[in-house]
Amino acid sequence: MSAPVVEFAGVARWFGTQPVLQGLSFRVEPGQVYALLGRNGAGKTTALRILLGFLQPHAGRATVLGHDCTALPPAVRGRIGYVGEDHRLYPTMTVGDAVEFEAGTRPSFRRAFADQALQRCGLPADRRIPRLSRGQRAQLSLVLAVASNPELLVCDDPALGLDAVMRRELLDALIDLLADTGCAVLLSSHFLHDVERIADRVGILHDGALLVDATLDDVKRRVLRCAWSPRAGSSPPSGPHVLRTAPRRDGHDLTLLDAPPELFAQLRATGELTPPVPPSLEELFLDLAGPERPGILREPLDALAAPAGGGR
Repeated sequence: MSAPVVEFAGVARWFGTQPVLQGLSFRVEPGQVYALLGRNGAGKTTALRILLGFLQPHAGRATVLGHDCTALPPAVRGRIGYVGEDHRLYPTMTVGDAVEFEAGTRPSFRRAFADQALQRCGLPADRRIPRLSRGQRAQLSLVLAVASNPELLVCDDPALGLDAVMRRELLDALIDLLADTGCAVLLSSHFLHDVERIADRVGILHDGALLVDATLDDVKRRVLRCAWSPRAGSSPPSGPHVLRTAPRRDGHDLTLLDAPPELFAQLRATGELTPPVPPSLEELFLDLAGPERPGILREPLDALAAPAGGGR
């Protein structure tokens, strides 16, 4: 098995007396698109800053491309592409100037690739950066990062602040640009429908620790949702296979993990049960980390927080 591109092992970080990361452990394998999800303040950006060497962990260890994140040499940083939510670009430059600048500072920069990608995105070389829309700046930042031929692309909520049309254009550009590369991607995003289109594996972060670390295929296979309308005198189910029970007008919405046939038989014998279906990523996220008693479902999800493995 090849070495992971990213590995966090028991990483902890505090700000003052406030813990932000509490024993964070996960891996990103070569060629894998890993989405790190969580509510505001869950610790996503702190984890990415530790990965890039901008913050020191107080405990545990993080590595990228086989190097400790606390001492990344320039040659290793040159193998990492980064796109942030603010899309920082030099305001005195044109699009063409930005390409020339990146080409002159990154030995592996693919100039022809960048020119073709900008043409597909409709970004003229003579357009000044301050005259680009937010969506166009996001696309330019993404093209410049991917054109540097990184082994790891880190995207910290790059679609934040974009409307639905611009988000779709940015996601399509990301899929298109990654089509001919084998680079791994570590993606943080609040837009879960977008994540479902591109991610191989998801980590749901809450209170600085992972509630879920699993492939999307595994989540869809093992987690099911259904509606149950009980007969008089029947109580909602409980136990290790029940992740969440939420009241509805005529019964309960159930989210189940690795539910055995006996549980479904019991539910059908004591009420009306709709056909179980896999939840969307957004539904699963709200079930586990939503505003309704967040964090209480950590223990039943231990089975989904297995060590990462495999690629796309």
